Amino acid sequence: MERIAVVTGAGQGIGRDIALAFADVGFDLVLAARGLANLNETAELVNAKGSKAHVIPTDLTKEADATTLADTVRMIGPIHALVNNSGIGGPSGPMWELDVAGWDETFAVNVRGVFLATRALMPQMIELGSGSVTVIGSISGKRPLWGRSAYTTSKMALVGLVRTLALEAGPHGIRVNLISPGFVAGPRINWVIEKQAEERGLTDAAVRAEFESESPLGRLTEAREVADTCVFLASDQATGITGADVNVNSGVVMY
Repeated sequence: MERIAVVTGAGQGIGRDIALAFADVGFDLVLAARGLANLNETAELVNAKGSKAHVIPTDLTKEADATTLADTVRMIGPIHALVNNSGIGGPSGPMWELDVAGWDETFAVNVRGVFLATRALMPQMIELGSGSVTVIGSISGKRPLWGRSAYTTSKMALVGLVRTLALEAGPHGIRVNLISPGFVAGPRINWVIEKQAEERGLTDAAVRAEFESESPLGRLTEAREVADTCVFLASDQATGITGADVNVNSGVVMY
């Protein structure tokens, strides 16, 4: 039987690495995100590894899109793993200077999107009596990061969602876990560094050095390290792990 993993936010960044990591171990992929061009690029990379990629343009802030995603997945085949990776950085700055629209958008994507995707696909896992759901959180959901109140609060909300869902889904043979990446090398952390440097009157290099110095390893985390953890959590080697918050952040946070 083909193994199918659904990855949201699969068009770029960590999501693309997650899709490719699943392809490396023989999963077929359902790729969901808003940007069709980026999704098609990911699909080409997945197909090149010998796996099948199904592209479904999806705006997970919309209930109808989540329903369409679930209906399409049902036609493709049974779902074995769902990785909720879709997310945005949200506004940056002191909380009292943030606009309401930016705050609301952050929660619409980072929390509502996870809720809608999981709610839509969970019944299929319940029918199978098995499955793995992984949610991509952040170390920002564990500790403050200057100017990131909207993002941090949305990621903290996911901890509660995952723990509750693990309790509810466990009797159906479904495991639910969260990964807390931190300072992952790539465009998003570059943007965070740039905004912090601007707001704090520092150079980009100085802020980057601060971030790297927080790790005992003295470096940023690689996206593939997060991706490989997603694959592990969906594997038979992780059958005893549910409700966990797994740190993949080069030791920046250890709890």
